[in-house]
Amino acid sequence: MAPRPFIEYLTYFHTFRDYFECHEVLEEHWKEEGQQNKLWVGYIQLAVAMYHHRRNNFPGAKKQLSQAVTILEMERKQSIQLGIDIEALLVKLRKKLSQITNKQPYTPINIPINSQELIEKCREISQEKGSTWGKEIGLISSDIIHKHKLRDRTEIIAEREYQLKKRMNAKKEGN
Repeated sequence: MAPRPFIEYLTYFHTFRDYFECHEVLEEHWKEEGQQNKLWVGYIQLAVAMYHHRRNNFPGAKKQLSQAVTILEMERKQSIQLGIDIEALLVKLRKKLSQITNKQPYTPINIPINSQELIEKCREISQEKGSTWGKEIGLISSDIIHKHKLRDRTEIIAEREYQLKKRMNAKKEGN
């Protein structure tokens, strides 16, 4: 069975079209697992590509989606084990890549799921989060579309400063 963070990812992807949250929840899981599983990177990049496409950042969307397709092609077996119809997904992603390359407007996609058990778990999580799995949503709030501009970046800035100091100290010690 798929881990809960991936089920939450699917819920944000399908139910809310909140690609930023998809990225957040799966990145945290990837880090907790030790940053070894490339599959999670592929799905994270898919969400980031959709986020960029919706904001008309075509170069960013193309780069992220190209990388996602490469990873998901290599990690087919894991996707199948999670209950994803990976071949159907890859067809959709190649079509989406063509749309992005041709600077066509954003349209949402669904990740094809083969597992009824996975769909049931997604329904449960959607309900927990106050929505209905499979319900077509209308207009997306600008808070979701531009979420990266609205978040608190204090931790991110502090981490970058910490990493910079570490690199500078390592350079000093190496000289």
